[in-house]
Amino acid sequence: MTTYDDRASLTDLTAVVERVRGSVEGVIEGKPEVVRLSLTVLLAEGHLLIEDVPGVGKTMLAKALARSIDCSVRRIQFTPDLLPSDITGVSIWDQQRRDFEFKPGAIFAQVVIGDEINRASPKTQSALLESMEERQVTIDGQTYELPSPFMVVATQNPVEMEGTYPLPEAQRDRFMARVSIGYPSPDAELQMLDVHGGVSPLDDLQPVAHAHEILKLIEAVRGVHVADPVRRYAVDLVAATRTHPDLRLGASPRATLHLLRAAKASAALSGREYALPDDVQALAVAVLAHRLLPTAQAQLNRRTAEQVVQEILQRTPVPAAPQQPGFGMGRGATAYGQQPPRRL
Repeated sequence: MTTYDDRASLTDLTAVVERVRGSVEGVIEGKPEVVRLSLTVLLAEGHLLIEDVPGVGKTMLAKALARSIDCSVRRIQFTPDLLPSDITGVSIWDQQRRDFEFKPGAIFAQVVIGDEINRASPKTQSALLESMEERQVTIDGQTYELPSPFMVVATQNPVEMEGTYPLPEAQRDRFMARVSIGYPSPDAELQMLDVHGGVSPLDDLQPVAHAHEILKLIEAVRGVHVADPVRRYAVDLVAATRTHPDLRLGASPRATLHLLRAAKASAALSGREYALPDDVQALAVAVLAHRLLPTAQAQLNRRTAEQVVQEILQRTPVPAAPQQPGFGMGRGATAYGQQPPRRL
């Protein structure tokens, strides 16, 4: 077991993240909250689902994030005729060696961009299940480890559009967060015309962080402290989705784990060594909504999963900061930050 200096780690995290953030925001105009969520998912060891209408920069965001990090990057264009072996790889008979040789698929990269993931058949979509959860691929009884760090950034069009297959529940549950970019503001769109009008900014985008730096930052995020009241708050939010009358499928225990990990990454991005209920609140919609299935009646009433999560946030009591002797009243952030010595 080794200990580490949290303050030094968080200082390094802030510097590296600011470089990556600036690099990505130079490509994606006027969407700082989307860029922050993408970095949060990266440092929380999760996968990101970008869902929106065509033309708003979904693939551009995925490419900008991937190119800003000096990692191996592979892009998969999902189509109806794509096969699972195109993603995971296949064993081919070698005539000279007279033995099977494994040819790795596109999933063997540190950052995998899945473009329009819901245009592939459910059979092909399922090829990602093992790799996204266990970071490994099993072919013909042989298991192959995937590189680290490993992140899948997938884009999809809304399921109502032509030629798309809705992602199965198990697939959606493996994405830590879903984000919608949305249309830019008029000022941002005008600036986009100046920046993107001649040459694509992706052409000049250079890596500003290395893979080993990202691994160190992930270790720093793992050490962020989460007090028991904050843990209980996350559990209460997820549990409320399982009993809500407008939902026929609530969030899974994996969702609770993802929410907690994302809250820790968000706290680290804010320069804190401890998570607050605010971190959980800010990420609840992005982490939980895409996992929920509204009832038929709720759909008739045009109730969305995002609205249900917002309602749960309003109804669930926010834990009060523990008051301890020697601490000021205020927001109680210092009390939330009290923690035993941590080990990795």
